[in-house]
Amino acid sequence: MADTPGVRMPTLEERTEAAGVGMSVALWAQVIGDEPAVTSPGGDRTFAELNANANAMVRVLRARGVEPGDSVAIMCRNRVEMVEAVQGCLRGGLRWTPVNWHLTPAEAAHIVGDCGATALIADAALGDLPVETAARCDTLRARIAIGTDDTSPPAGFEPWEDLLAGQPGDDIEDPSAGTRMLYTSGTTGFPKGVVRPTNYSTGLKAITDAPKYAAGTGQRNLCTGPLHHGGPMSFSLLAPLASGVGVVLMDRWDASEALRLIERHRITHTHMVPTMFHRLLQLPDAERAAADVSSLTYVLHGAAPCPPATKAAMLDWFGPVIWEYYAATEGAAASIGPKEWLEHPGSVGQPPAANHVRIADDDGVECAPGIAGEIQIVRVEGADFEYLNDPDKTERARRGGYFTVGDIGYLDDDGWLFVTDRSDDLILRGGVNVYPAETEAVLLTHPAVRDAAVLGVADEDLGERVLAVVELNDAAGATAPDDLLDELAAHCAEHLAGFKCPSEIRMTESLPRGDNGKLHRRQVREHLR
Repeated sequence: MADTPGVRMPTLEERTEAAGVGMSVALWAQVIGDEPAVTSPGGDRTFAELNANANAMVRVLRARGVEPGDSVAIMCRNRVEMVEAVQGCLRGGLRWTPVNWHLTPAEAAHIVGDCGATALIADAALGDLPVETAARCDTLRARIAIGTDDTSPPAGFEPWEDLLAGQPGDDIEDPSAGTRMLYTSGTTGFPKGVVRPTNYSTGLKAITDAPKYAAGTGQRNLCTGPLHHGGPMSFSLLAPLASGVGVVLMDRWDASEALRLIERHRITHTHMVPTMFHRLLQLPDAERAAADVSSLTYVLHGAAPCPPATKAAMLDWFGPVIWEYYAATEGAAASIGPKEWLEHPGSVGQPPAANHVRIADDDGVECAPGIAGEIQIVRVEGADFEYLNDPDKTERARRGGYFTVGDIGYLDDDGWLFVTDRSDDLILRGGVNVYPAETEAVLLTHPAVRDAAVLGVADEDLGERVLAVVELNDAAGATAPDDLLDELAAHCAEHLAGFKCPSEIRMTESLPRGDNGKLHRRQVREHLR
């Protein structure tokens, strides 16, 4: 760690002690209190200001009967107040659950009720969603609205700004480490809360090599995704702040704005998903050439498969600063750096130990190298998980000393992991496996295609056939639709074996993707019906 002139940086022992009770930001407030901790469209905070408001937030909740061990639900856009709420929970011994604000009231209420939240902290700009969600939950002792300086608080909610103003900001005397509980995105049924040990590290080191954060050196992390998702929360909020590094929040993703912020704030670290890469690469050549991305030293990506051609183009543009991880809310499996990826294109990395990942067939027998099967990840002692209120689902995910989230892949002869698809998405065409991600990756290399979804549909002869749905770029409108479909079919035939090529390609105005970059195939299927 670099030293800031005239400031004694905390030792590793001091940092570890502070982190153990959720007070990392409090420690940094003592040594670099005037440095920016959060920069956002709705307001900025130094480390000292962030620390004071986190302490005040704990006192507000305690005054309303919210005690250590309780659950807090946070439904908010990427606002600086959300960061304060998270930091308060982290030191107040609270289990916090971020709630996706794109959900319906019934869906949001399921999560708030299932996690047993005693407090709901919600963004006032979300309209009726917080009120309708709270009305369905009977465990709430506190309802607090963020952003009431811009609009009136929702009915039944107290204004965050007024509550904090009435509390002292000095460090609380009895901090204890809180933890977060994320909910799975889920492909069927209601999402489930993933319960991890309180002392389980949610920092970047848990998944990949340390990103070499150095407090007091001007490093900044650009948060490109919503904080209600695990990746942005871990990699672009918790990890940098715990290391004394400031965060710049984007309220929503925009490729041009991301480049502007990288240049303006000299961003060194960020986390992205493959869809963001694709959007960046589709910017006009002149805009890309003019962008100064030279400050970047560590770009991390994951959450969804990244087409090799897309990643290769990003490495060519950004340079050897792109790292990839393969993990789920339930646990981490592998990571890979830029040099290694160029030597093993398409791989998501090597597991940290030889027995950390195994590939098994339908009978549970371990597959030979190069043979695809179910990816199983070791259940690490002290970091194991369970699904809240669902022991049956927990057991269904376990495979002895391993667990699975339903992904399919293989290990090569040298132990590099390749993910081919999810078992739920696998297409069985005439008895042969077709992995949609592979066909989608080829479609995305065509300049007319903005996004693509490939799925299997019923076929009397083959069982299933391959259908592609494509979202086109604006410039593609100059080509006649029939000619373009023929062109896309020829493009697939050039790069794929015949059984992997779509038997039919359809066009759509937009494909449903979550803001974590994952494609909602179920919605595509429902639309096709």
